[in-house]
Amino acid sequence: MAGSAPATAFGQAVIGPPGSGKTTYCLGMSEFLRALGRRVAVVNLDPANEGLPYECAVDVGELVGLSDVMDALRLGPNGGLLYCMEYLEANLDWLRAKLEPLRGHYFLFDCPGQVELCTHHAALRSIFSQMAQWDLRLTAVHLVDSHYCTDPAKFISVLCTSLATMLHVELPHVNLLSKMDLIEHYGKLAFNLDYYTEVLDLSYLLEHLASDPFFSHYRQLNEKLVQLIEDYSLVSFIPLNIQDKDSIQRVLQAVDKANGYCFGVQEQRSLEAMMSAAMGADFHFSSTLGIQEKYLASPDQTAEQEAMQV
Repeated sequence: MAGSAPATAFGQAVIGPPGSGKTTYCLGMSEFLRALGRRVAVVNLDPANEGLPYECAVDVGELVGLSDVMDALRLGPNGGLLYCMEYLEANLDWLRAKLEPLRGHYFLFDCPGQVELCTHHAALRSIFSQMAQWDLRLTAVHLVDSHYCTDPAKFISVLCTSLATMLHVELPHVNLLSKMDLIEHYGKLAFNLDYYTEVLDLSYLLEHLASDPFFSHYRQLNEKLVQLIEDYSLVSFIPLNIQDKDSIQRVLQAVDKANGYCFGVQEQRSLEAMMSAAMGADFHFSSTLGIQEKYLASPDQTAEQEAMQV
């Protein structure tokens, strides 16, 4: 409305390495949010994305294209992508003009998959920082392919990358193990899934690595990496199966808690109806200042809980 302060907007910055499922996540999450009654705007910030499966509200390809940059400046795909993000950073007025008419929507930003952008290059962090100045509250949703859990060395590498990303991006952060529906095809896990999601005692991973003749030469290095991860004690994961509504709902709870989004009444009813149909049971969903809890209850239990509240 004219003369009124702009409403605070909320959203997710979907980041992660190539092939981790960012675009598929944006498609699945946008459909889930629309079923809840949220007005969703998906923004493609990846100049290399082609043939997008979702309805794109804003596409950075209208501003700068990776193939054009590579041809004009004779850069490879990595250098070209870094240039594209720097070009977007220098032309944030274009992005703001595209986002302002969408104020009131819930944003999903499909970000490039180049790891350097989230670990040490400044362009993407600067873009997120500027969005915060526009009163846009984002949660970084970092996707990691769950198949890395099957290899102790790769899992330690993923933990280091996730920690570096959390420290560099400087946003409320949720780490996801994606493609959980395919994890059985990757091989048997050495430990229970909770070990990987909660990032429990990593000394057990060191024991597995010590049994490998190649990694036994790097035992001291691995010990220092593990110690660094445990000293910060920041990294944990939520398993995600984008085909499962209950899995998406758990992720959404964590994201909404991180950026302070509060549910409205209509969305609460939509979620209860959706989950009741999926689970075949009464589903109750309460929220206080963006912190949601779900529980299954019989009619007698519900009446007893309401009486206690009174």
